[in-house]
Amino acid sequence: MTAARTLYSLITWCAQPLLRRKLRRRAVAEPGYGHAVGERFGRYSASQGGVTPAGSSDSDAHGQWVWIHAVSLGETRAAGILLAALREQIPGMRLLLTHGTATGRAEGQKLLRQGDLQVWQPWDTPGAVARFLRTFRPAIGILMETEVWPNLVAGCQRRGVPLVLANARLNDKSLRQALRLAPLARPAYRGLAAVWAQTHDDAARLQSIGAPVRGVFGNLKFDVVPDSAQIAQGRAWRAQAGRPVVLLASSREGEEAMWLEQFKRKQPPAQDGQAQAAINTGANGEAGGVQWLIVPRHPQRFDEVQQLLEGAGLSVSRRSRWASSPEPADVWLGDSLGEMALYYGLADVALLGGSFARLGGQNLIEAAACGCPVVLGPHTFNFAEASELACAAGAALRVADMAAGVAQAVALAEDAPQQAAASDRATQFAAAHRGGARATAQAVQALLQA
Repeated sequence: MTAARTLYSLITWCAQPLLRRKLRRRAVAEPGYGHAVGERFGRYSASQGGVTPAGSSDSDAHGQWVWIHAVSLGETRAAGILLAALREQIPGMRLLLTHGTATGRAEGQKLLRQGDLQVWQPWDTPGAVARFLRTFRPAIGILMETEVWPNLVAGCQRRGVPLVLANARLNDKSLRQALRLAPLARPAYRGLAAVWAQTHDDAARLQSIGAPVRGVFGNLKFDVVPDSAQIAQGRAWRAQAGRPVVLLASSREGEEAMWLEQFKRKQPPAQDGQAQAAINTGANGEAGGVQWLIVPRHPQRFDEVQQLLEGAGLSVSRRSRWASSPEPADVWLGDSLGEMALYYGLADVALLGGSFARLGGQNLIEAAACGCPVVLGPHTFNFAEASELACAAGAALRVADMAAGVAQAVALAEDAPQQAAASDRATQFAAAHRGGARATAQAVQALLQA
């Protein structure tokens, strides 16, 4: 073990009580964080794992799991796309699915079949990693997008488990951070069996830190097949609304306040305690222009966003309370998981969350696949190439700030011919970049057969 990893291992070992405390605190708002905490430290029940049956050798049981690690919600959705291709490529495979967040684990439950298993990612101490690998003996490990942990990589090398990074991305900021920790990061990236990058720029950055890039397969999320029933339901509700719908999609901390500031600027002061139909004004300044829908990225913020909006005097209707159709309100609040296709179907245009605050943007590909054109803020470094390609294809528009974003989105939503053309371009853009899931699944199979 190198000196850098020895020090890192000591720090992660000492941090275990802090992690337990953090999980207890987070479980207050998100109970999922309180579930099966022992798994995070490599402690599993007798019914879990690849325990060798009586009369069998260790080699008989070895390699029964195809292990996929998807830390959070976005990575889990990408993992679901890859998993569909893997099940076609490797019939009868058994899935071991790990996560780091409660939202990722909740989403991952939808991917499981009989014989599959889901546990938390082991905390990156040598002991927890060793117990994880000894219990499950995966045939291969597939890390989604960015998750490279030094002890996890070293443990897989020691046990002969090929560990790969799929749908890999590394932005400039993350590369700089990795280079500052080069004695730790370089061996971790070099220890991977293969890396399949999303873009050529990602590939170049990954190679500069020592990663063995074996291909550039594009973003797996282009292979998403949106739920057609959800899209149809959303479009039906949009028709019932009687006016265009504009969505603030996957909004992050601070962005709802940015939007609200634009809301306030467009309206006279409220009188007699009555809320104004603020940003429901059209491009011509008349009331009743558009219906706004806000879908926060993280479920623990649903109540917070509602309080923010109601504190400004707006009426709010939450998706979880709708019966047969949305209830009238100044703002609709999307407070459900797994229904982004419904929300994109409901919207004429979407403002992309995470791109107006300095957070790097969220995934715009699902919006395009649903035929929903997107307005991007200035900060899309997490999805730089996809954002540039979408803008070049006319599936997305770039603006400088939230004020320009609101104005652009409202104008496009109210221009039916332009909106229809942009919707068509979005659908065509998504279809033109598919194929990464199949290429990745074939590469995984080749490694298993090597």
